[in-house]
Amino acid sequence: MAWLPLFLSRSGYRPVAAVAGAAKRSVAITRQRTPSRWISTSASPRRRRQTGWFSHYYTRHSQPSPVSNGSIMGSYCHVRTMFVQTQDTPNPNCLKFLPGVTVLESGTLDFPSPISARGSPLARQLFRIEGVKGVFLGRDFVTITKLDDEETDWATIKPHVYATLMDFFSSGLPVVTEELPSNDTEVQEDDDETVGMIKELLDTRIRPTVQEDGGDIQYMGFEDGIVKLKMQGSCTGCPSSTLTLKSGIENMLQFYIPDVKEVIQVTNVCATIPYLSLATQLFHSY
Repeated sequence: MAWLPLFLSRSGYRPVAAVAGAAKRSVAITRQRTPSRWISTSASPRRRRQTGWFSHYYTRHSQPSPVSNGSIMGSYCHVRTMFVQTQDTPNPNCLKFLPGVTVLESGTLDFPSPISARGSPLARQLFRIEGVKGVFLGRDFVTITKLDDEETDWATIKPHVYATLMDFFSSGLPVVTEELPSNDTEVQEDDDETVGMIKELLDTRIRPTVQEDGGDIQYMGFEDGIVKLKMQGSCTGCPSSTLTLKSGIENMLQFYIPDVKEVIQVTNVCATIPYLSLATQLFHSY
């Protein structure tokens, strides 16, 4: 019998050849049982097709995060650290996304168009998704407004929004790069008692309820007994916005403040700000 080197194990002395053979069998079993979702993006086309829709989507429509090094394993592990929830709104064209992290420290921001999103890297990335019409940011949520047409549906948009939110909040980029506008319901020194009461009611009784539905209301002014408000987020174009404005907000303000005669919705904000109105006219003239 030929002499064989021995390998000391817990069960005693074993030949080295036997240990090597067991290791090869272990590697073979591991390769057979490797889940397809952990296969790298550099795998063969046949193997990539077995990795499922998430792998296919993430490699084609998203940039790999810094921790993933371009692999599906890194991307998948990172995704598991963030759970994005969705919530329906009264507006069928708006959907509320809750990423589970703080989006804004305070207040809300409305971006009705890509041009208005120049001060928010997050909004700019969301506008790159085909079918996104508007972006609204709240304290802990993001409301997306899609185009109102038959070709654009949520089943197509939602995966893109999920990937964008996960990539952005893992990148460490700031949500906004410009100074936030002052709170429109903050009582100013030159506000009279009636205006102060209107702002207080809007801020404490009305806005929290509206924000739960993924929207907000911006105070635009009070003149001759008429309160001017601008609907934002999911409230923009919502079928029930008129009912909310008249039956809810108007009745509450009139109950507590007798000087309020009517509440109207302001749709063309540029018309109330001279330099914005002029800029809009010049923009459309080219």
